[in-house]
Amino acid sequence: MDPLKIQALEQALGYTFKNHALLKLALTHRSYCADHYERLEFLGDSVLNCAASILLYNTQPNEDEGKLSRVRSHLVRQDCLAALGRQLKLDQLLYLGAGELKGGKRIKDSIVADALEAVIGAVLIDAGFDQAQACVFGLLKPVLTDSPADSLGKDAKTRLQELMQAKRMQLPVYRVLVEGGSASSPEFKVKCHLESLLIGQTGMGPSRRLAEQQAAQALLHDIEEKGLHNG
Repeated sequence: MDPLKIQALEQALGYTFKNHALLKLALTHRSYCADHYERLEFLGDSVLNCAASILLYNTQPNEDEGKLSRVRSHLVRQDCLAALGRQLKLDQLLYLGAGELKGGKRIKDSIVADALEAVIGAVLIDAGFDQAQACVFGLLKPVLTDSPADSLGKDAKTRLQELMQAKRMQLPVYRVLVEGGSASSPEFKVKCHLESLLIGQTGMGPSRRLAEQQAAQALLHDIEEKGLHNG
């Protein structure tokens, strides 16, 4: 493991591992060797859901159970976890087999999300629930701060469509650019275009639906960065 990258990861997590072998295990995909992160992922998934629930209960006192469940579902779903994992640069630290690294392809969101859960599981084993919960709070609080609460229970396609409707603009148009891969590992590339704003973005995923969501999320990011939502 690269000591500087590990140090940066620990700083971002707000936690320094006592047992770095646990962290290495959390970063090891099953394609690399038989001793991999899936058991830690199992633990981390449970901690993540519990900690997210506690965080929402404490920070959203006026929301009912249904809304809290929808927001939690957003926080712990694969695309959100993968984005957080990439912010931590987990994709640069993972131990992967040659098949997953073939052709210099972008590491799958599913792998990055699973690794993040495994890292949380490793913190649980290394230091206990309170520390693991603190790490989850540190990861999820900025998501709650940066995104309106009403939007967190909705997927990217829904939010983009509602934004266009609110602005009385043409709805997004999605077009499949690539439909390939294999039966066991399909790959889709989809373009989402906003004629009214003259912008477009592409997304990739193992299904058309996930590729469309990724493209919609990229467009929402563009709209926010360029201030186009204020127009």
